[in-house]
Order: sequence, then structure tokens, then C-alpha cells
Amino acid sequence: MEENAAVNAVNEAAAGTFQVRTDLALEQRESSMGEGGDVSGVRLKEWHHQKSGLKLTEVKILNEQGAKSMGKPRGTYLTLEADRLSKADDDYHSEISEELAHQIRRLMAEMIGYREEDLPSVLVVGLGNDSVTPDSLGPRVLDNLQVTRHLDGQYGNTFLKDRKLPAISGIAPGVMAQTGMETAEILKGIIHETHPDLIIAIDALAARSVRRLGTTIQLTDTGIHPGSGVGNHRHSLTKESLGVPVMAIGVPTVVGAAAIVHDTVSALVGVLAENEGTRGTGSWIEEMDPDGQYQLIRELLEPEFGPLYVTPPDIDQSVKQLSFTISEGIHQAVFP
Repeated sequence: MEENAAVNAVNEAAAGTFQVRTDLALEQRESSMGEGGDVSGVRLKEWHHQKSGLKLTEVKILNEQGAKSMGKPRGTYLTLEADRLSKADDDYHSEISEELAHQIRRLMAEMIGYREEDLPSVLVVGLGNDSVTPDSLGPRVLDNLQVTRHLDGQYGNTFLKDRKLPAISGIAPGVMAQTGMETAEILKGIIHETHPDLIIAIDALAARSVRRLGTTIQLTDTGIHPGSGVGNHRHSLTKESLGVPVMAIGVPTVVGAAAIVHDTVSALVGVLAENEGTRGTGSWIEEMDPDGQYQLIRELLEPEFGPLYVTPPDIDQSVKQLSFTISEGIHQAVFP
């Protein structure tokens, strides 16, 4: 996320257009489904873990038609959903770390041909603003990360190889308002000096649904587009822009207030339709297109509140727990 989201939201509203902000490919697919429940050029697989209650969804965008329908690049998007992620349960978070590690290794195998015996050089990038709690996930993951790349310099060039350890380095580049530089510019300099095999970028995301806040982890092999979920487009962090494969790991921490109200209105119309005395009362809202519904919501909300993004009241604890869960997932994925 970035600091100009409100400006973009105001401009969007003034232009009379409406697009619910989401970084999650799963939510984008849900909103793009046709009458048959399928999106052309997009393949979906789902797995359920009965013991943990974890749901794993794989969305593969196969071609340009699918990319156009989804509004996202071709590639693989893995989503782990677990309602109990928001709870302070160390044993449960450990289970999620193990599954996350498995999925990281799976993507690494596809992206760089990773094998269990390999010792990759990985640069972990913690995106976001550490001073803003909903945007601090990336930097906090870096706080928990066990870096090793410097050990060769301290103890000899074969220290890591002799002990079968990967070369892990990390950077929290901050945001443009803090540095005056694009994240991509900073990373290009680091990549030139350190030559990593893979970049793992961690970022806070924007969701379409409140229930996915702090309970969903998305992994993708397509890289990352900082700020896109809240309408603030920055230079992309991708293999094409950086010259190194980029895996992105993100957790939604905010949802747009307009999206919440939009869902509330839909639910209200449904309730009215079920009651014989109020049946038809909300039909005029239901018949409005998304742009019309949003204009109505904007006229009601913005004079009082302006464009808003909402985060859970326990976001500090949630980010603290998730940052440790993600860092442990990375550790288990790359350390033998």
C-alpha cells in the first residue's frame, strides 16, 4: 500500500467509475465469473485440509484472454485461507507455516528449478511503511528473518556451502515518501551487487471482503505491483523489470469502506426481498449497475467520511502474528 490511495479514490469517484479494490486473484475471479461460473483462460483448483480447516485455492491465468478478464498478469496465484489465523494460537500458526513452506518450495521449483538439496541465494524484500500498522507486514517479516549471506564475508567464502546453508539477505526499502526513490530503483542497485537467484517480496494487500482480512495469505509467481490494491500504481517488481524471478507473498490488511457498504446494501436488498411486506422495496437498487450503486453509496458516505479504507481493531496483534508465521514459512522453505 502507499500514501496516495485517498487521492486516487477521489479521482476515481469524480470520474464516475467504480472498481472494487482488491489484490487477491481469488476475489478478482469471483467478481469476473460468468453465468457458468467459469472465466475463459483461467483454471481453478481447490484443496481442503480437514484437520486444520485450511482452504487452499490455486488460480492459474493461462493466456492473454484470461489475463484481460482478470486484470492480472499470467501466472499462478495460490491463496491460503484459514479463519483461525487471526487467533493467537502458536500451534495453529506453526501448521500454517509448514503449509506455506511447502507452497513456497513448490513455486520455487517452477520458477528457478529449485530442488531440496539446492542452496539458493534469496533476497527477501519487506515492502511497506513500518510506521503505519496495516502497512507494516513486510518490514516486520524482515525483523524475524534469519539472514545468512553476510556469514561468508565474516568466516570465509565457503562457510555457507560447507554447512549447507542458503544465502539469505533482506531489505526493507520503505516507501517513496520516506526515501524519494521507487522501490524498483533501490532493488536494481542491490541486485546488481548481490546477484540473488530469487526475490521474495512481502507486502500488505487490499481485500474485497472483510472476512479475508488477516486470515488469507496469497503467493504468486508474477511479482508484485505496490499500491495497486488501493489504486496507487507504482513501478512493478517483476522478472521483466528486475531481471530476477520475483515471488510475492501478501496478506490483506485493509478493505475499502465503499466495498463494505456495497455488500451491506446487497444483503439489505436480499432481506427485503424475503419479507412479503417489503418485497420489491429494494428492487430499484438491485437493478442498478455497479457504477450506479457506487454513485449512490458515494453520495451518502463521502460528505461525512470521505474515501476510507478500513482495518480490523486488532491489526497490531494480527500483523505481529502473521509476520512471524510468514518468516517461519520462508525459513522452512529454504533451510535444509
